[in-house]
Amino acid sequence: MRIKTLAITALALVGLAVPASAGAKTTLIGSGSVAAQPVLQALFKTYETQVNKNIKFTYTADGGNAGIKDVQNGTSQFAGQARTPLPSDAGTTYIKLYLDGLCIDVNPKNKLTNISIQNLHDIYRGILTSWSQIGGSGLETTIDPVGRDTNGGPYTFFLQSVLNNEPPASNVNALTADGLVVNAVKQDPNAIGYAGLAWQKKGLKPVKVEGKTCEAKNISVEPLKYPLSRYIFIVLPTENPSPAVQKFVDWARTSPLAGETINKAGGVAAFNKKK
Repeated sequence: MRIKTLAITALALVGLAVPASAGAKTTLIGSGSVAAQPVLQALFKTYETQVNKNIKFTYTADGGNAGIKDVQNGTSQFAGQARTPLPSDAGTTYIKLYLDGLCIDVNPKNKLTNISIQNLHDIYRGILTSWSQIGGSGLETTIDPVGRDTNGGPYTFFLQSVLNNEPPASNVNALTADGLVVNAVKQDPNAIGYAGLAWQKKGLKPVKVEGKTCEAKNISVEPLKYPLSRYIFIVLPTENPSPAVQKFVDWARTSPLAGETINKAGGVAAFNKKK
């Protein structure tokens, strides 16, 4: 199975973009990660308006796992992904783009400030079902766990990092997008959910995991600081990837402007040069 992961070395692909005819734009088609959508859309806009005005991006946020299938079957030139490669990703190349954290959120009416990985595991496996079983919540009500559906990379990341590859319990409300997860938590005092850094908005209460806050200064994989730190990847077909997409990826990983864009949009730049 051919799955490649590119880590630190930038792609030497300057000058390979397919030239557009006069007045025409080259459209680059992507799909995948909802978690990465706010950062990717910000990168697309910056690239289109400040780097190469002959490029236009079309991106469908159908979930990272769905995006990989799109790349494999040729309907997308690239995919955003929020989990590491799996054997089922044959024929794709993973490129680390930036860092992110999977934040654990509760409703502001919940007094909880910190949670362990073990308690998270037990909640999403249906072992702990009442907030009275979780110290510090101030609640006696039934826990309403919210998560992502199987199309999403965060589902797989959470499965691997928290659930030890055990399936979530039947009481977990599996939703199709990070935005739906955070909205569910905002509206339900008994809810707990998970979503990426870029989706942390007003009306949510992110809690510490193992004593570490989900914020940019703690997001690190090597070494691991916040326990649910992760890379966001761009995934390309291993055979005949688009030179124009490769040029964009090289810019997004190395450019100081791209680094600023990533940080402002809610990600954590990992490889970008600084001004």
